[in-house]
Amino acid sequence: MKSSIELRFKRDYESHLKHLRLKGLQPKTIEAYSRGMRRIGSYFNHQVYDLSEAQLMDYFSDLLSTHSWSAVKLDLYGLKFFYQHVLDQPWVNVDLIKPPCAKRLPDIVTVEEADQLFQATHRLSYRVLYFTLYSLGLRLGEGLRLDVGDIDANRMRVHIRDAKGNKDRLVPLPDTTLAVLRRFWSVHRNPALLFPNRHGGLKGSRTATTPLDRGGVQATLRKVVETCGIKKRLPRIA
Repeated sequence: MKSSIELRFKRDYESHLKHLRLKGLQPKTIEAYSRGMRRIGSYFNHQVYDLSEAQLMDYFSDLLSTHSWSAVKLDLYGLKFFYQHVLDQPWVNVDLIKPPCAKRLPDIVTVEEADQLFQATHRLSYRVLYFTLYSLGLRLGEGLRLDVGDIDANRMRVHIRDAKGNKDRLVPLPDTTLAVLRRFWSVHRNPALLFPNRHGGLKGSRTATTPLDRGGVQATLRKVVETCGIKKRLPRIA
């Protein structure tokens, strides 16, 4: 039988999820903050309601020994959100964590190397997606979410929706990219999605309501990079 503190934590955790969704945060942020609360709850046996600075220092020190600074920062933000919006308590430990400021730029992939990647990708949908991401400078999620209506062939631009920071933006559309996307769309003819999933084969892609699987796209790219023998540190496309 669960203790009263476990039951309370479970209720408050569900409330935490609701608040995160109602604040309009991105799904990845919601998952990161909620994962942090699950981890913190487990560490303190659900006794998370009156944590001292010493307890928090112990927790984040232990976390940093096995996780990145990014995980530490996200757990801190998730706990802060929990205190402010679920417990309605002031947060006094904002300055507890000070991650080092470091920004590492990825190595530049040359046109020749990019072409090598495209040629080594045998699945058409992945090859066109990689080319689109490269030619438009998109993140993976931005490319997967592209709809047919986002392509403005008259003004030669692409409407990128729900980008980083919940902002939209417009990017130039090269002639070659437009031609590639048109040929690819003529293969699947999905009325909404540019990159529909292929779970039901070509016929199923015409009526698919979800895009290509993110994990499959990433796993294939890693294999292709290894096959091509490219040793550069590629930019994250997640």
